[in-house]
Amino acid sequence: MSHFSTRNLALVAALLGGIPAVSAAQTDDQINQDNTGYGTTAAEFLLFGAGARGTALGTAFSAVANDVSALYYNPAGIALMPRAGAMVGTYDYVAETRYSWGGIAFPFSGGSRSVGIQVGTFGFRDQPVYTAEQPDGTGSVYSVSQTVAGITFAQNFSDRFSAGITGKGVFDNLGEASGQAFAVDFGTNFHAQLSGHPIRFSFVVSNLGTNLSYSGSALETDAPRDSIPGEDPVPQNPQPSEFRTKDFPLPTIFRVGLAYDLIAGDNNRLTLLSDFNQPNNNAAGFSAGGEWMSQRLGGSPFGFALRGSYSYAAANNIDPVDPATSALSDEENLQGLALGGGLNYGTGNFNVGFDYAWKYLGVLGSTNFFSVTLGW
Repeated sequence: MSHFSTRNLALVAALLGGIPAVSAAQTDDQINQDNTGYGTTAAEFLLFGAGARGTALGTAFSAVANDVSALYYNPAGIALMPRAGAMVGTYDYVAETRYSWGGIAFPFSGGSRSVGIQVGTFGFRDQPVYTAEQPDGTGSVYSVSQTVAGITFAQNFSDRFSAGITGKGVFDNLGEASGQAFAVDFGTNFHAQLSGHPIRFSFVVSNLGTNLSYSGSALETDAPRDSIPGEDPVPQNPQPSEFRTKDFPLPTIFRVGLAYDLIAGDNNRLTLLSDFNQPNNNAAGFSAGGEWMSQRLGGSPFGFALRGSYSYAAANNIDPVDPATSALSDEENLQGLALGGGLNYGTGNFNVGFDYAWKYLGVLGSTNFFSVTLGW
């Protein structure tokens, strides 16, 4: 391990201690003036992540994303991939729902450019329909299926700067109603050396696009003709019509990330990460984490990684009954904690990795993310 200068220690302090401060209390006047759009966006599954590595490192992962999951976290990251790769992962979410994500990316032009595609799905099937008139069930079932599909292009503009852009379609099928929208992600990655150790900065904007509007047979109805006061009722001939629904924006988020390799050896690396983010459906948040990676254990082609992070989102600390206070217990305040690790095998131009992440969702409990990565 190399000798650290005062500048290194200052950077470590910035990563671990320079997290944006969050006010612990607000006055009634401040609460009344808060116009944050809590719960005003659709397609929230777009925030679920991709791959167990990114899940374990939280949103701060955007600064070091250099594998296939960069298609989700930071499009610029696929320009840093040394070889083609693919990833598939599945997320055991709450209430027997499931989120799955897969992507593939190919460098070309001598590795200076890369392209990739991704697909993510979330939902459930065949849930019984209950109504006020039939509380035991109508005998009918419904399904929800939400899908995102995107294509990404990224390029290295120098040995220190890369940028990428993703265009994607968002498709939301809610029973017999459906909606669609188009969005773009844009990301940059600046990578350099500080006192002989790699340092990386990133800027990412995700899900910037059109609103989701819905249509379908679930919104169709027959509008009756109103009787004219003082006159005999007229024969009814209902006219086919359709309910108009409000358009809902996508969960757009702006993110600035920083990562620094505290240890940068040939086979071992310790990276500290942090980020500041501003979504359009929540107040500003932050995340911080770390990753230890070891390669070629005992001269073998095997390696392992350990990861952990904490992500703060302001809405997680709001009491839905009385927004002026928080009714969360100490345990529930741990919402946003994530841990994980992985095993990998690499030889020549081929590598395979298996990663796992555990994430705590507060009152909703914990979830598990598994992913498999291939490179060739």
